[in-house]
Amino acid sequence: MNKKTIAICSSATMLVIATPAFAQSSVTLYGLLDTAIRYQTNAAAGGKDKVSMDVGPETHSRWGLRGSEDLGGGLSAIFRLENGFEINTGALHSKNTLFSRQAFVGLSDKRWGSLTFGNQYAPAYDTLGDIFDPIEVGDYWQDSWMYNGIGNYLTVNNSVKYKGSFDGLSVDAIYGFGNNAGSVGLGSTYGVELTYAFGPAQINAGFQQTDVEAALTKEGAKENFLHVSGAYQITPKVRLLAGWLRNQDRTGLTDAAMGQSDSPATALFITKDRVSPNRIDDTFYVGANWQATDPLLFTFAYYYGMTRNAALLDGSLGTGVNYSATILAEYSLSKHTEIYGTVDFSRGNGAFAADYAADSSGTKIGRTNNVGVALGIRQLF
Repeated sequence: MNKKTIAICSSATMLVIATPAFAQSSVTLYGLLDTAIRYQTNAAAGGKDKVSMDVGPETHSRWGLRGSEDLGGGLSAIFRLENGFEINTGALHSKNTLFSRQAFVGLSDKRWGSLTFGNQYAPAYDTLGDIFDPIEVGDYWQDSWMYNGIGNYLTVNNSVKYKGSFDGLSVDAIYGFGNNAGSVGLGSTYGVELTYAFGPAQINAGFQQTDVEAALTKEGAKENFLHVSGAYQITPKVRLLAGWLRNQDRTGLTDAAMGQSDSPATALFITKDRVSPNRIDDTFYVGANWQATDPLLFTFAYYYGMTRNAALLDGSLGTGVNYSATILAEYSLSKHTEIYGTVDFSRGNGAFAADYAADSSGTKIGRTNNVGVALGIRQLF
């Protein structure tokens, strides 16, 4: 055996011997594929109906990588990269952004919680999406209109996030750097969520504020929201949910953000005299989950919202009411695959009337209600 062969064998042997000395690590590829065929009334200008392939009512398609490395003493290094995409077209959910949902790295301790850095879900998205919102911050407008004003702030770039749990109390807090030269505050976000579990009940309160560039003025303005939520497990198969969310928008962005596609709000709320300088929305919701059989789960949700100081089409400010109801049935074919059906209804008046599809001219209020029906399939891996 020559010296080169001996050296290679010796190196390989040392590598095998040394391997157990390294900390254990793991990387997991995961994902979710969800799509549905949806019929909706009054979905286009002039009150026209629509049939389309669309996203699911609850979950957007995604894939990701998550990993951890055991550093010893209960401490681990962690990371996650998560991409959102449109399964019906293959397009990125956010244009030119590969990991639009999450991209972070950090440390996690079994006793003290985790500290992570990057592009991350806001604490409100964690708590409402995972626990308290019946439709899990849904994808259809009829299921998620109360989030339209704050939707752009439910993922926070350039952020530091802490999560910990202590004797039933969970703390979820975030700070996002604005990264704007000459202004520490502009573009920054801070938020915190406190959740307490006792027996079959959970209660939650949260607050978040973002300093953003206001519509047209190009100056910093604040958008903030607070909420209180609760959940109660009546039986192993029935859970009740309720909550209230208040959003205050001083940026002038919510008026257009609330609109569905083909709504006059989307077309007209783009000039300075057609946006509100201080819009306030209060939304209340109730819901329930019922595990009727092992494979069959029903979800019921009702949302009722009131707005004031909201932009009207004539440029004045006014009030409005919007409400929606959803019934969702999910049937599990296996641990990873389910089929589902959903029916939803919504109606608005006042300032909310401009958020529904316009009349045939495309600039005036049309029919102010929607009925939607969808059938879909969801697969996890």
